[in-house]
Amino acid sequence: MSMRLFVPCDSSALSVGADAVARAIQAEAERRGDAVELVRNGSRGLMWLEPMVEVETPAGRIAYGPVTPKDVPELFDKGFLDGRPHRLGHGLTDHIPYLAGQERLTFARVGLGDPLDLDHYRANGGFAGLERALGMSSAEIVKEVTDSGLRGRGGAAFPTGVKWKTVLDAEADRKYVVCNADEGDSGTFSDRMLMEGDPFCLIEGMTIAALAVGATQGYIYNRSEYPHAQKTLQCAIAKARDAGYLGPDVCGSGRAFELEVRMGAGAYICGEETAMLESLEGKRGLVRYKPPLPAISGLFGRPTVINNVMSLASVPIILAQGAGFYRDFGVGRSHGTLPFQLAGNIRHGGLVEKAFGLTLRQLLYDYGGGSASGRPIRAVQVGGPLGAYILESQFDVPLDYEEYTKMGAMIGHGGIVAFDDSVDMAQMARYAMEFCVIESCGKCTPCRIGSQRGVEVIDRIIADQDRAKNLALLDSLCDTMIKGSLCAMGGMAPYPVLSAVKHFPEDFGIHPSARAA
Repeated sequence: MSMRLFVPCDSSALSVGADAVARAIQAEAERRGDAVELVRNGSRGLMWLEPMVEVETPAGRIAYGPVTPKDVPELFDKGFLDGRPHRLGHGLTDHIPYLAGQERLTFARVGLGDPLDLDHYRANGGFAGLERALGMSSAEIVKEVTDSGLRGRGGAAFPTGVKWKTVLDAEADRKYVVCNADEGDSGTFSDRMLMEGDPFCLIEGMTIAALAVGATQGYIYNRSEYPHAQKTLQCAIAKARDAGYLGPDVCGSGRAFELEVRMGAGAYICGEETAMLESLEGKRGLVRYKPPLPAISGLFGRPTVINNVMSLASVPIILAQGAGFYRDFGVGRSHGTLPFQLAGNIRHGGLVEKAFGLTLRQLLYDYGGGSASGRPIRAVQVGGPLGAYILESQFDVPLDYEEYTKMGAMIGHGGIVAFDDSVDMAQMARYAMEFCVIESCGKCTPCRIGSQRGVEVIDRIIADQDRAKNLALLDSLCDTMIKGSLCAMGGMAPYPVLSAVKHFPEDFGIHPSARAA
């Protein structure tokens, strides 16, 4: 009888040698005459333990990591095929505190098995949501999603059901579903992990969306930096089509839905929905004026549902378990769960899926283990490179869309980047403006010119040139960008700048008492 071993095929694990570890395990097993079945699974999200090897035992799966090829002979010597203790051992995978404390709904299957095994997907609840949706009317599907309280898992947190209802009610000869998988925010990787670790979940979510609004064609707009996700998605789409879950007659329902992957060319601005549509149409990624909204006139001028990966991947469990099941997770108007991504100066970086309502302090210390440097965490940027900086006194505010909005911040895609007390916040503010200079599409003046002037003004502040005058100028410039920019690129670039000046005035040469006055 062969022993089943699991070695991740996720990009994060591959980047630290997972393929070499898999080869070493196979070679060592053959040398010793041990029968093993090697399964390449998705990452469990414990990035500091990658490559994390799991062994299936009668008691459950036992985890070892981080494993290198040179560790493999010793692991065999110590009996890891039987799940025996080892210096790299962590016991039962499901009992590791980092995992045991999570509420995995969207990521329930990621890491359990081969991401491209359709039978494994079905055996673990896959396509149950689609099967239920096929017995419902479009309006009933939209109502289910609306009642769940699901909101867009991006910057705006717009109610998903409202967007779908708009597309459903729009009259058109053709409608589209587009997944915005251009995950460009710093410190974010949940989209990539889902696409590489459970691609059928995204396919199922998009198919349900198509049934809900009457769309017949879908596109996954993937970023160029994700070649492994592209390969996995294309293979999964082919398998789903062969099995009848995509194509001209979805599951014998008489309804058609085709799906394709399109790759971006590396422009951050194409994460903005209208710039993404321009790119999908073969044009330069420039932001469109609104109105009309994409839900009315989107891809090729037709009504279009645009959601990101996490939004669409949340749909299958909502349809399978019901709106009430999903809505009962979270707090206030922030329903369900969000896969938070811990990055930056953090000891235990990785993915933590939790219901809304926990605090940043819990994520940073209970899961993240504090800073990797051992120094105090001074600032945390939440929501990507356009998100505000959060200081230690705000770490206990519940992670809830409305609560973060009240303090001038956003949760966004759930990216969390930590900085210890050695960080220079003036330089971080400069970086935010410089990022906007580089990534702006250039269509509107406040973003294109304002960000460049912002870099220059911050440089003068750092150099102590007319500091008071330039601080006032920076404040005015930020106000112009927020109110005058065409999209969130220029409209939100000032958020990290203003929060850095407000919370860390000493880094800008301002005495805190003087700033307060």
